[in-house]
Amino acid sequence: MRKNKFYQGALVLCLLCSCGGGHNGHDHSEQAAEETHAHEGHHHEEHEDHDHEGHNHGAEDAHNHKGHTHKTKADSHPHEAEAAGHGAGGDEIVLSPEKAQAAGVKVETVQPGEFRQVILTSGQVLAAQGDEATVVAGTAGVVHFPARLAEGTAVGKGATVVNLLTASLQDGDQVQRARIAYETAKADYERGQRLAASQIVAQKELARLKEAYENARLSYEALAPSKDGKAVTVQTPISGYVKACYVKEGDYVSVGQPLLEVTQSRRLQLKADVSERYYNALRNIRSAHFRTASSETVFQLDSLNGRLLSYGKASADAAFHVPVVFEFDNRGELLPGAFAEVWLLSAPRTGVISVPVSALTEEQGLHFVYLQEDEECYRKQEVRTGATDGCRTEILSGLKPGDRLVTQGAMHVRLAAASNAIPAHSHNH
Repeated sequence: MRKNKFYQGALVLCLLCSCGGGHNGHDHSEQAAEETHAHEGHHHEEHEDHDHEGHNHGAEDAHNHKGHTHKTKADSHPHEAEAAGHGAGGDEIVLSPEKAQAAGVKVETVQPGEFRQVILTSGQVLAAQGDEATVVAGTAGVVHFPARLAEGTAVGKGATVVNLLTASLQDGDQVQRARIAYETAKADYERGQRLAASQIVAQKELARLKEAYENARLSYEALAPSKDGKAVTVQTPISGYVKACYVKEGDYVSVGQPLLEVTQSRRLQLKADVSERYYNALRNIRSAHFRTASSETVFQLDSLNGRLLSYGKASADAAFHVPVVFEFDNRGELLPGAFAEVWLLSAPRTGVISVPVSALTEEQGLHFVYLQEDEECYRKQEVRTGATDGCRTEILSGLKPGDRLVTQGAMHVRLAAASNAIPAHSHNH
């Protein structure tokens, strides 16, 4: 019995311990669960806070981004905003009237008019006949310049430009010999006159003496001796400028050798070489425009008192060109001998739209003009060109009567278009 009670007591004690441990374990599990829940809640709150902060940060960024302002020329003007949205070829270009005036932009209204048929060729500017003279040596001698002489030097008619020294020649001093012969013939003639008055010398002999005297006088005066009688002077037959000098100090020259060339350059000639295939059209040529290689100016013969002299009736030997010659006034800008690009003007055509050459711009082989839409807006327009006379160009398509065309300053409008296509921006915080 006592043994059974012992077992029963031990069993009760075990049950009690078991219940107490289970309760403690339950409390511990509940505590662990609460701590886990609290920890998860803490993480959840941190996550929510972090997300919220990120959201706020994004909002602030969005707000700051709104505060970060991009300003362009298009923002400052509605036309510029519209221009920024257009593609190439249809751009609306904004250029204020003040800037256009400062850049020299000029506009004219397109109207059909008269345009001449054109033959493009090459040519040369020449001195007109009678405006040049070649100075030659009247006798053999050694060249001496009494004053410094160079090409372009102005000389007057009858001015002494060269002295020919003859004292050192093998045949002796030509001036002295001519002078002696002249003085001898003069003395013989005067004596013959006195004897003929006394009827000592026949009239036939007197005539012979007079002939010898006159020949000696002409020979002496033809030498044009200098004031000191030691040289032969060479004078210019016309006034003008020295175009070319063919000798230098100390050169020996013979009779008739060219010494220098003098030109007046008051009238010039334009000689154009035209291909044979245009021969039938030459009878209609009336005027021409030309431009020399040394200048960008296009000269118009109509404004230079020009006129057509002639055109060839046959081509030269070993050549396939027919010459066409004009004459015009020299306004001091042209140099005889210069080569030129020539536009021969033929029969006129009416109802043709043409524009000044300055109105055209070229991009990758295409031609464009700029049209004025209103006071400060312009538009780029592609055109198809035809013939040109150096001053104006025929327009086959792309323009119509009434269009407002930029004739001067087209390059400035083009630069304005480039500035509109690349907007400048500033950062305002």
